[in-house]
Amino acid sequence: MTAQMKLGAFLWATGHHIAAWRHPKAHATAGIDIDHYVQLARTAERAKFDMIFCEDAAGLREANVGIASQTSRSIGFEPISLLSALAVQTSRIGLVSTASTSYNEPYGLARTFLSLDHLSGGRAGWNLVTSASPIEAANFGSTGLKPHADRYERAREFAEVVSGLWHGKAPGHDGQSFSVRDPLDLPRSPQGAPVMVQAGASDVGRDLAACTADVVFTAAQTFEEAKAFYDDLKGRMAAYGREPDDIKIMPGVSPVVAETEAEAREKHEELQELIPDDVGVALLSSYLSISDLWRYPIDGPLPELPESEGMKSRQALVVEQSRRDGLSIRQLARHFAGARGHWRIVGTAAQVADELQARFEGGAADGYNVMPSYFPGELNAFTALVVPELQRRGLFRREYEGRTLRDHLGLKRPV
Repeated sequence: MTAQMKLGAFLWATGHHIAAWRHPKAHATAGIDIDHYVQLARTAERAKFDMIFCEDAAGLREANVGIASQTSRSIGFEPISLLSALAVQTSRIGLVSTASTSYNEPYGLARTFLSLDHLSGGRAGWNLVTSASPIEAANFGSTGLKPHADRYERAREFAEVVSGLWHGKAPGHDGQSFSVRDPLDLPRSPQGAPVMVQAGASDVGRDLAACTADVVFTAAQTFEEAKAFYDDLKGRMAAYGREPDDIKIMPGVSPVVAETEAEAREKHEELQELIPDDVGVALLSSYLSISDLWRYPIDGPLPELPESEGMKSRQALVVEQSRRDGLSIRQLARHFAGARGHWRIVGTAAQVADELQARFEGGAADGYNVMPSYFPGELNAFTALVVPELQRRGLFRREYEGRTLRDHLGLKRPV
């Protein structure tokens, strides 16, 4: 049987493009419309996606990006509450949410996700993040964003405690950051334990993923970048007594697809034209952790940047692309605003499928986290055009193999 890729639907209110809310066919108030999310979840489930994924930030996103853009991207439901509602509106698709190790405690988080897992019949997953935004830090009585190394040291202990609680152990944990005495007041998960997801791509982030993760979300512009990350992470797993297939690596991809290539490019350009330069530069600034990017000539090159204490891997990816492709700040900002540094494919169903197949069969991905530029239009286009093409090639399922998220992903049940 031909190996089959995994697919996640990354939900984000109006869409992943910074100007999605301005698209004439977008749902501008989607962030607070439960019916909108039910529709998206059911669309992904009909297409047999492995999971839907909701990210989170405990604060306003990109607070310097401008009132309208900020509001369209910031207003939305707390994701675990949202996924609990979607659990009763779906029956098979996985339900994955971000939650921060910096602004939660392991006992409460473990209990919340295990409750979602039972409510959904074994379909829950936790995307571990350490939170890299000073905006979030300011909402939790912090003196500022903690150093990258300190955040990951806390995250490693946090993941250890959560894993112990999910596996039914009486923790009696007394560590550097946490003290937990009792086990949870819930039985084991229907799938053994909720799925552990991670997105960190720094060196310390990769080590944590190799030790703890079942799924890794990542960003890569080129095949070479994707392949290098894939091989590096899989190569670290033996040190933790794990097999390479114990982790599914799913890079983000933002496809714009249509019946013809010309139509797809026209759709993409329509969205790109909706990005004001100041919004694009401000968004780029927030991801690069530089507050004065606007001071530099917009048609000049990206300046030399100090190493960030925020998202180190994303900063490195953007800087590398700007140098490799010789992009000005304006060009880089517009490109970045379209998919926030993730891979973008524009074309027909066959062209998009060709690109996805090449990285999958080339050992650079186990599947993809699909990031539609605007909702519901681009998710509908992907499920109507690309998914049938992948199924025709034997690269994606026609029916679910089981009932739990681990079943879908082909992950072993934890002993």
